[in-house]
Amino acid sequence: MPTTTFETPEKYEYQNGFDSYHETEAVKGALPIAANSPQKPPYGLYAEKLSGTSFTAPRHENKQSWLYRILPAAAHEPFEPRESSSFTTNSENKPHDKFQQIPNQLRWDPFDLDEKVDWVNSLHLVAGAGDPTIKSGIGVFIFAAGRSMDEHEAFYSADGDFLIVLQHGVLDIVTEFGNLLVRPNEITVIPRGIRYRISLPAGPVRGYVLELYQGHFRLPELGPIGSNCLANARDFQVPVAAFEEDTSTTWHILAKFNGRLFSAKQDHSPFDVVAWHGLYYPYKYDLGRFNTIGSISYDHPDPSIFTVLTAPSDHGGTAVADFVIFPPRWLVQEDTFRPPWYHRNTMSEFMGLIHGQYDAKMAGGFQPAGASLHNVMSAHGPDAATFEKASTVELTPARVGEGSMAFMFESCLMVGVTDWGLQKCSKVQEDYNAESWIPLRPRFKRPGN
Repeated sequence: MPTTTFETPEKYEYQNGFDSYHETEAVKGALPIAANSPQKPPYGLYAEKLSGTSFTAPRHENKQSWLYRILPAAAHEPFEPRESSSFTTNSENKPHDKFQQIPNQLRWDPFDLDEKVDWVNSLHLVAGAGDPTIKSGIGVFIFAAGRSMDEHEAFYSADGDFLIVLQHGVLDIVTEFGNLLVRPNEITVIPRGIRYRISLPAGPVRGYVLELYQGHFRLPELGPIGSNCLANARDFQVPVAAFEEDTSTTWHILAKFNGRLFSAKQDHSPFDVVAWHGLYYPYKYDLGRFNTIGSISYDHPDPSIFTVLTAPSDHGGTAVADFVIFPPRWLVQEDTFRPPWYHRNTMSEFMGLIHGQYDAKMAGGFQPAGASLHNVMSAHGPDAATFEKASTVELTPARVGEGSMAFMFESCLMVGVTDWGLQKCSKVQEDYNAESWIPLRPRFKRPGN
């Protein structure tokens, strides 16, 4: 079956559909009929509009939602800086000046679990490009947490959309729009500004985050593929309305704002949305539902055929960010070197491994919870062991990636690395080149020799 078998059973209900107009109410009649902002919304609720794009964005790009809540989100005390020694998402005023852009291929050992911190304080900026203050670029994070967030805390990022790739554990996420349960081999996207709280029902968690500072993720165009395949819109799951009726407890709202952490107090739950409707909301997707496309004659197609979500730039066919996966699949090409070929790319490629073994890196250095970065025009490809095996193997139909799921954050931007990513994490593999490509030897033979 084209779904993942999860160890942790689902506990919530969802609506289905990517970029679909959804409406949901936890109390029957809480949604106004036709009008968005009546003088007296049902049940004494407040109407609040959440805008993910400008009001005048083209209709096909416009993302807005109307929320009907017990108290509006504005009802809080002023935000104050709340710096933390473990919150390393760039506390400097100009974080984009702190990246180190280097041409070397980089690979990291698995990042450690940290049972001392919660979701917010586990976020470590590894790499990125651009500047959230002008809504341009991306940030790449590692998270590793061992504690649930405080029961009366909520977090949001004003900097961009969070695409969360869970590698280990389970995320139970309460959002303003309802609840999400996220397990390994599922991803979730929490758009800019949406408040949420994460608890850890199965213990420590670890994974990766791609923060998109500009635009929003969408499904890639299919072109001659047709109307279906890759990630199908019907397989994305969206929360149904659920709310907390708490107007007497002190809550803290944590905001990531230009890479800094701020906190504000309020006397009511931020998760008090009784009903909502619109196009701007969090969602999740089971990577096991991806419908893989590949060659059935010869040659290895470009990895763009594995794109789940994309965030286009202003230049057609070029993405600020692509989320690409390498799922289990059949290879049947004739007279073809089947792993990805050696190449240099104008795009930057940050890869991670959720579980299993990636079929282009068989030597063992690319491990679950680890990562690699092949920046703009940095040459890379199969390691020597993989090349040797793929060059001599009998070319029968073969199943690859069984029990595995690798992914890639790809960007047209030159990606810089933070001091934490290069030094403080102590996970960079110094022998990456020596293990992967230095062992390759010349195979050229002149005709007649």
